[in-house]
Amino acid sequence: GLALLALMVPLLGGRIGFWPAYLALALYSVLPILRNTIVGLQGVSPSVREAALGVGMTQSQRFWQVELPLAAPIIVAGLRTASVWVVGAATLSTPVGAESLGNYIFAGLQIRDWNMVLFGCLVSAGLAMVLDQTIRIFEVAAAQSSRSKGLAGALILVLICLPALSATGVFSGSGAAKQVGAGSSDDVASLSTLEGQTIVVGAKPFTEQYILSEVLRLVLEEQGAKVVVLDSLGSTVGFDALSANKIDVFIDYTGTTWATVMKRDAPVGRQRMYAEASAFLLEEYGVMALERLGFENAYAFAMRRDRAEALGITSITDLSGRTDLSKGGDVEFFARPEWFRVRDAYGLQGLKTRSMDSTFMYSAVASGEVDIITAYTTDGRIDAFDLMLLDDPKGALPPYDAYVLLSPDNRENAALQQALSTLDMAISASVMRKANGLVDLDGQSPKEAAQWLYSNLGEK
Repeated sequence: GLALLALMVPLLGGRIGFWPAYLALALYSVLPILRNTIVGLQGVSPSVREAALGVGMTQSQRFWQVELPLAAPIIVAGLRTASVWVVGAATLSTPVGAESLGNYIFAGLQIRDWNMVLFGCLVSAGLAMVLDQTIRIFEVAAAQSSRSKGLAGALILVLICLPALSATGVFSGSGAAKQVGAGSSDDVASLSTLEGQTIVVGAKPFTEQYILSEVLRLVLEEQGAKVVVLDSLGSTVGFDALSANKIDVFIDYTGTTWATVMKRDAPVGRQRMYAEASAFLLEEYGVMALERLGFENAYAFAMRRDRAEALGITSITDLSGRTDLSKGGDVEFFARPEWFRVRDAYGLQGLKTRSMDSTFMYSAVASGEVDIITAYTTDGRIDAFDLMLLDDPKGALPPYDAYVLLSPDNRENAALQQALSTLDMAISASVMRKANGLVDLDGQSPKEAAQWLYSNLGEK
């Protein structure tokens, strides 16, 4: 299911939102329905088939009037299975920009709001059970050839689905696919104000991005724009959507562009990386890079301080050849070029690697579940958990300056660029770390942290 969701975005030309999720989930549901259909038809007794032929039925009449009605209960049972599958898989559609109960789960995990996680899980489970029992009515109706039960099931199904379909804009024609994008470059070139413009902001699925997307909302709404935030997007999904004009603004990091978009191996200095990445994005994708935000959120190897001191480890070099240590990283890291480069540069093949959601990395190293993690340098939990960042003497980990990217359709949108210029070099690493800590450690919401960050722009 997750693979289908990820594939639908490039197959639909970078489109995100309802339709990629809908098509992926529709394909995902085919298997149990098809399987039960075949089993049901094969289960029709040969004597019944012969009797149907004996009374003069044609092959077509036998199929529609005898075989299919007899197989219907088993076919509907496959539909029950598919509905439960789809409800579970639908929670994974958040990274492709589709609104679902997965939004509560993904966001709740990242900001450690367990009420959000429980809400998403319980409502998803409840919806699956309600759909299962509703479709069971169809199963009973098929077995008993009861039209009244079939109509009752259909009415209940409509009452369940109608609010969800209305929320997606399927009936109104204003779904996510039509919301995104502020218009063509010709439309926005002449605009000198953000009044009346709808700006779609994309964000990745971790605390810092949730906060920054809310800061962008504050900046743009202050200039009169209507802002739509699509959060919890995967890195490649977000960039593909930006380059395809499905979102307007996206905050990314130079190291991510360098490794995953440009496919470059050896890192270079911060200034050169920013300059080359900006030129590459404009030339190859029409994506415009604005100034950097002022802080670098790089990958860094981190250990619990007392553990590092006990083992005499101060740099990544000291991990070379070790086979008794384990390393945790986010779900992307061990498939990224940065890991392969660091692993080969320092001889880290002996480390045991464990992928996990970034929410749990810090508590995992603090409790000793893993010895080392790939931390984010602006994460407030580094100081809170007294973690030591290991030196990288070979410079194998690239710089990760945060910068704002604009879609091709907004390269001539002077009003948008002017509004975002207030963020140029306006956020220091210490301020960003503090804002992240307000969410990860103090339990504030990303909106509250964004308000604090917005009021402290320009502080060191």
